[in-house]
Amino acid sequence: MSRTTTQDAKPTPGLTGTAQMPMSKAPSHHDKARTLGFSVQAEDRPVLNELTRYFGDGNRSAYLRATYRVMRSVMLAEQLRDLHAYGRQRTAELGIEPADIPERVREFLKGTDRT
Repeated sequence: MSRTTTQDAKPTPGLTGTAQMPMSKAPSHHDKARTLGFSVQAEDRPVLNELTRYFGDGNRSAYLRATYRVMRSVMLAEQLRDLHAYGRQRTAELGIEPADIPERVREFLKGTDRT
């Protein structure tokens, strides 16, 4: 999967007019939005359209924003699973019983580590 990146848009000036009065417009997520292009295979288009209707009310940008939370959750869950597997492997290699871990953590945090 190729990723397209772009530089952030320049900030919208906070002042307007000759009197340089602050703008009354509330900030929006669209103020710095940039259009990014990406391709979708023809066979994936129906699924994209369905998901866009459901999660983005027909708006692809809204759909993409909605996927951030979901995909970040998936990413974090995968990372946590990998870390958990690493921890299990290391404790087994060091001969540490899972039941001993809470006490060892308490000892470490108190500064009385046995190792």
